[in-house]
Amino acid sequence: MGSALIGGLLRSGWATPAELSVVEYSGDQRATLEAAFPGVTVLDQPSPGFVDANGGVVVAVKPEQVEGVMTILGALGVERVLSVAAGISTMRLQTKLGTVGRVVRAMPNTAALVGAGMSAISGSDSATSADLDWAQEVLEAVGQVVRVPERQMDAVTAISGSGPAYLFLVAEAMIDAGVQAGLTRDQAASLVTATFTGASKLMEESGFSPVELRAQVTSPAGVTAAGLRILELKNTRSAFIEAVQTAAERSFQLGRG
Repeated sequence: MGSALIGGLLRSGWATPAELSVVEYSGDQRATLEAAFPGVTVLDQPSPGFVDANGGVVVAVKPEQVEGVMTILGALGVERVLSVAAGISTMRLQTKLGTVGRVVRAMPNTAALVGAGMSAISGSDSATSADLDWAQEVLEAVGQVVRVPERQMDAVTAISGSGPAYLFLVAEAMIDAGVQAGLTRDQAASLVTATFTGASKLMEESGFSPVELRAQVTSPAGVTAAGLRILELKNTRSAFIEAVQTAAERSFQLGRG
């Protein structure tokens, strides 16, 4: 996610390479970043003054590492932090950062890698509107952004954070079904990929709801109706609802430690 953000910020013109610094503890990964983003400063550790007064730090590490990183940033006097670590509440992040800094928490998804991400942000009690504006500008470099209250972040994580994995599972199943129906795997993969892309654009641009779009495709007693009948008999809708509820509960558990 960190690399996706760097690339997005540079492509969008939000920042020049000279205006960005990256901290990466792994020597191999530092070399990779230096090759991928010429002109961006790549450091092995943060140091006092490495953040501009009008800027901030984006923390893109694994959830189990984020509190240690926040403690280091707090000791350095960093005043603004955007965390993209899944499941860790703003209260926990703020506690580790200390009283000087302000925290914005974000939940992006993997589509940020292709500039089509969906991110939600919420701020700690001390975060200002300027902090939220800054965080939104950063994340808009790789997609769309919505602002939500902290209490909704677990649901966001379960829907848009985990959502691509659910859709990839559906795509896998449809490709396998296409092969079983007589297509080659390449043919089935091309058809499924294009179908997902087209359906997504219809939902985004047509002005119709998913219910209306599904009805438009479904002729009475037709082929689509026959397929949908099996999906409903197999409780596919209920399975998705239960999956999201379970993921939201897991996000809540992770956030509370």
